[in-house]
Order: sequence, then structure tokens, then C-alpha cells
Amino acid sequence: MRDAVYGLALALQFLTRLPLPLACPWTPATRRWAIRCYPLVGMLLGGLLAAVAALLEGTLPAPLLALILLTLWVALSGGLHLDGLMDVADALGSNAPLETRWEIMKDPHVGSFGILALFFLLLWKAALLFTLLEAGVSLVMLVAVLALGRLAAVTLLVLAPAAHAEGMAASWKRDLASLDLWLAALPLLPLAALVPGGVWLCLALAPFLALYAWGMLRAFKGINGDIVGTAIEGGELWLLVAWSWWWFVMG
Repeated sequence: MRDAVYGLALALQFLTRLPLPLACPWTPATRRWAIRCYPLVGMLLGGLLAAVAALLEGTLPAPLLALILLTLWVALSGGLHLDGLMDVADALGSNAPLETRWEIMKDPHVGSFGILALFFLLLWKAALLFTLLEAGVSLVMLVAVLALGRLAAVTLLVLAPAAHAEGMAASWKRDLASLDLWLAALPLLPLAALVPGGVWLCLALAPFLALYAWGMLRAFKGINGDIVGTAIEGGELWLLVAWSWWWFVMG
């Protein structure tokens, strides 16, 4: 039980900027529990966003509320995954040989492809949030969207090979097994039943994961922390689009 608590604390400390002044041991057991708790952290963040939306809806214009929610969305994670998105976009946009792409990804400076990727991702998220708010749709589905986005990261960490023996992804991957992926997905089963369109969101994650993993392994021959973080950002956007399509077209 102690390892599970430390694992949850590690996941919160790594994936969020929520204040949690607790020194957690870095052991195989706490690492495994941290990975298992990734979707739980997503559920917490999505719940906070949905609560803010419910509290402020009707008191603010939809465009302003959408911007507030997006700002809070970024602030809660400290922009950690957006940084990875920009690094991956710069590396892919360079169209350079593999080793050069890795060097570009490690460069602390942001290039034009990274800026474009950041701009369009945030623009799409803001537009989708605004559209849903304008239509009077409850944003409780954000609980599932953020949880599934982090399940995408867990899937990559468990199943995809690390590109290098050292680094963030390699350190998280140590001692992981398929059981950790199943345990991470377990809390999402009741969520899929409770959130309108939850089953559809779970199904929609599969093609994104397949295409994203294929593209990243083809381009980089393995994963690293930036690629895992980009899976979270890309997965969230994909699921927002999928859920919006389900609501406006299928609903």
C-alpha cells in the first residue's frame, strides 16, 4: 500500500504542477505504481477542468470561458507535454537523418515547426472547447479525455521500445510489464460507462495509438520522453475531435 501511495504521489509530481511536498523513493515498485496511476491523474485534472466549467458556465461568454479552461489546462501540467510536442515537431519538420533529428530534439531552442505545432494544437483545443460550450454541452467528458490521453502514454511506455538506454522514457520503462498497462486501464472501465460517449472515446483511442506509434517508430526507431509527452497532447486533441464528432453527428 505504501508503494501505491508513493506511486500516485510520483505521478502527480511528474505530470502536474499541483503542490505536493512529499519525498518519494524512486524504486521499481514506486515506478510501476506511478505508471499505473497516470490515468488517475488525468481523471483528476479533467475533473478540475469540468468543475471550473460548471461553476463559470453562464456567467462568462463562451469564448472567454474556453480560453480560461485552456489556460488552466496548460498551467496544471506546467506545459510539460507541450515542450515535448515542439521538440518532436522540430525534429520531424527538419527532414534530416535520424541522428540529426535526435540532436534537434535535444536542442533547447524552439524552431518554426515547433511554434506552428504549438499554435495549431492550442487553437484547435480552444475552438473545440468554445464549440462545445456554445452548444451547451457538459464538459464532464474532459475527465475521460485527459485520462485516456495519459493511458496513451502508458501504452507507449509499456509496449514500445526505448530509443536509448538512458533518458526519461528508459528510466520509466524499467521493470514495466503488460500487467501495469491493464491495471492503468482498469479505472477507465466504469468511467466509460458513466461518461456520455465514454465507450466511443475508448474505441477512438485505438486508431490514434496505432498510427502514432507506427509513425514515431518509423521516424525515430524508438520512444523518448518527448515522444511520450506528445502522445498525451495529440491523444487529447484527437479525442476532443472524436467526441465532438460523436456529439454533433452521431448524437
